[in-house]
Amino acid sequence: MRVLSPKQRIFIEAGRKEFVRNGYGSSSIRTIAQEAGVSLSALYYHYKNKQDLLLAILLDGVDTYDAVCDAELARVGDHPVEQIRAFVKGNVIFRTQFPEQGRMIATEVRNLEPEGARLYEERRRAGRQRIRDIIDRGVAQGVFTTKYPDDCRRSILAMVSAIANWYDPAGPDTPDEIAERYADLSLALLCPTVTGGEGDSR
Repeated sequence: MRVLSPKQRIFIEAGRKEFVRNGYGSSSIRTIAQEAGVSLSALYYHYKNKQDLLLAILLDGVDTYDAVCDAELARVGDHPVEQIRAFVKGNVIFRTQFPEQGRMIATEVRNLEPEGARLYEERRRAGRQRIRDIIDRGVAQGVFTTKYPDDCRRSILAMVSAIANWYDPAGPDTPDEIAERYADLSLALLCPTVTGGEGDSR
């Protein structure tokens, strides 16, 4: 995880709010500097242009996501079922407690220029390896019986990402309830029953 200076943190928070509110294309670097309470030249000292700031904001979101998931995984043992539950819970926490970071990741990555997109994808690839390793270990141990581990991985990631589209802090579902339910759904994909699942021979 990258260590940000207090001033960089201010710029990132101000930029994130502006991008979420207006979108990258309609956002002004001058407005971001004004919201941060600094001169335009002070912002340019840390970020050379709007594209550089966008990349920094997106990487900050990945840092937050990684930290949340790693914290949940550190609380459990090495059994694949425990780890899938922890991984899902980390994703639910990120989507419900850091909605702006999640929204930026979902909507603004397409605005990265090629070099920024490459750097961002390297970071995301490392993060996606987390669930791949859990599933591969579970399959190797015979804990997960799916014949389609990659499809399960993609489905789980898509499912938890979509939480941001409908989650309401006012309820009725709490993050813990959502995490429990989505962990059950994830395990149902990874451990299909004999009837109605992959093993259904009818």
